[in-house]
Amino acid sequence: MNVQWRWVQRYAQQFEACNVNDAETVVVLSETTSRPAVVDTARLALESLGAAVVDVVVTTPPNHGPVPIRSTGASQALAQNKAALGALRAADFVADCTVEGLLHAPELGDILSAGTRVLMVSNEHPENVERWPHDPALADRVRHGVDLLGAASVMTVSSGTGTNLTVELAGAALAGSHGWCTEPGSIAHWPGGLVLAFPASGSVNGSLVLAPGDINLTFKQYIRDAVELTVSNDHITNVAGQGVDAALFASYLEAFDEPEAFAVSHVGWGMNTAARWDALAMWDKADTNGTEQRAFAGNFLYSTGANEVAGRFCRGHFDLPMRNCTVALDGDNVVSNGILRPDLAGPAQANNQEGTTP
Repeated sequence: MNVQWRWVQRYAQQFEACNVNDAETVVVLSETTSRPAVVDTARLALESLGAAVVDVVVTTPPNHGPVPIRSTGASQALAQNKAALGALRAADFVADCTVEGLLHAPELGDILSAGTRVLMVSNEHPENVERWPHDPALADRVRHGVDLLGAASVMTVSSGTGTNLTVELAGAALAGSHGWCTEPGSIAHWPGGLVLAFPASGSVNGSLVLAPGDINLTFKQYIRDAVELTVSNDHITNVAGQGVDAALFASYLEAFDEPEAFAVSHVGWGMNTAARWDALAMWDKADTNGTEQRAFAGNFLYSTGANEVAGRFCRGHFDLPMRNCTVALDGDNVVSNGILRPDLAGPAQANNQEGTTP
């Protein structure tokens, strides 16, 4: 795949939003199975900004099974490599081009503690970035969403298909990603546009119904037949449904033989009005990572697996963006039937209708 100048320009714009400049030393972190077009585009973009660029390439470790691991945000490629970690800690900025990303990697805390800024570049065809314009206002809207979440005690999620979930927010860690990072010791993923809570242990209970058109991003496919999940004290205790989606869901998580794979990782809602619910249909699975679908405006994102706040690390992971849900904070809706509240959506596009039922 030949790198296109327009991709370099768009990457450079995003890195510039991260305050990368010609006085900084930056690392392009990749692994032996990273997408070459992503790595090369990132390097050229950083060089175009005048930064001193260092490549750190680590070997992708073997997957000993039992199932393939995809789209976890928890790269295992660093494997506590002292040389690689030394370079990352010494850098001002890291363009994370690993396959799975460092967002939930066990080494992340060590890297950020050194003041390094990390931008996790989604592992997908660079052509996608042409459709994600840099929206400076997104940072303020995400910050507003995080503030609303921080002021609340309880998040409730409901839907016409049967979802009825309660999340106690006491002790939760809150996060908002708008797609760029400027503060020392911060991380963002690109594309961004998410408001999230990592709940404390024992804080999530109720029912969750994945309806047709919702997405399983580990499988990179739309749900075709409803999957009914029972959640008790953070853990999915029952998976029901008549179609193959339910069978695949249960089979995949059971394969890890890790109770944590059935636990809640994070919950939240999408804020990016430029992200498309339907874009997943246009790509072969190898050419997308689904980060855009995690962020499309008005989705409710439920994720299973690693949750550092609850002291859980594991390999099994699902990100499940759901359409047409109502998300309320202490009874006040921030998302109504898949539509963002106007103060969260912003004036340029009051609502993103693509992810909702016509």
